[in-house]
Amino acid sequence: MNNEDAAAGAVLEFKGRLSYGDYLHLDELLESQRPRTDAHDEMLFIIQHQTTELWFRLVQHELDMAMAGIDADELGPAFKALARVERIFRVLLDAWSVLATMTPADYMQFRNSLDAASGFQSHQYRLLEFTLGNKDPLYMRPFEHLPEVSSRLQTAYHSPSIYDRAIALLARRGLSIDADVLGRDVSRPYVPNDSVTAAWRTVYLDTEHSWDLYELAEKLVDFEEALRQWRFRHVSTVQRIIGAKPGTGGTAGVQYLRERLNVVLFPELWMVRTDL
Repeated sequence: MNNEDAAAGAVLEFKGRLSYGDYLHLDELLESQRPRTDAHDEMLFIIQHQTTELWFRLVQHELDMAMAGIDADELGPAFKALARVERIFRVLLDAWSVLATMTPADYMQFRNSLDAASGFQSHQYRLLEFTLGNKDPLYMRPFEHLPEVSSRLQTAYHSPSIYDRAIALLARRGLSIDADVLGRDVSRPYVPNDSVTAAWRTVYLDTEHSWDLYELAEKLVDFEEALRQWRFRHVSTVQRIIGAKPGTGGTAGVQYLRERLNVVLFPELWMVRTDL
């Protein structure tokens, strides 16, 4: 039997069994790219955003595991999940270089076909931001007509962020955290607190006895640093393609994205470095 016969036999053995395409639902996945124009680069634009949404789905999946681990004081799984999330954002960071091959002239060939569609309306990104503690009720308005999505966002909005959970863990480990921090309304923006900075300072200065808390701190910093770089590359890519034009969803475009660069998710973990 030659190699071609052997290959054909191997193929026949899969008849009636689960295939690669079936497992991944590739027919549905590959039919979901539906450009609205004949512009060549619209396919790139669609796939770039679809793949980003898939990665966001995995990010949330991992953050849910990380938060469960922090709540249960089982930090091993949380470390693995946070390390994976940081690497996902490194992949997403590199992905901007692909979109940057689209010139302003390329984009203008299909931009009007987007109507009001905008990344501002990504409910998964809003869910991610709420999970990380960046909460503003304004961001729920685009989803008020979608009950299931709105409900999920409301749940995340009124739940402790991953950083709230990390601070609660510090308190459970015997570190002194002000009561108003532990009992705060978690739907409100987080305000840095000296007791939290002092607690992280203790962790960093006594790694022998607080190694897992020290590792948690560094995993959170790794993640936020990767996210910051992703945000900056987002601004740069958008400015490269549309300049100072407003966004399709009604935002101020690059100006809005630049404002997001000032968001600090885990403030005391950055502030404590000055004190060490």
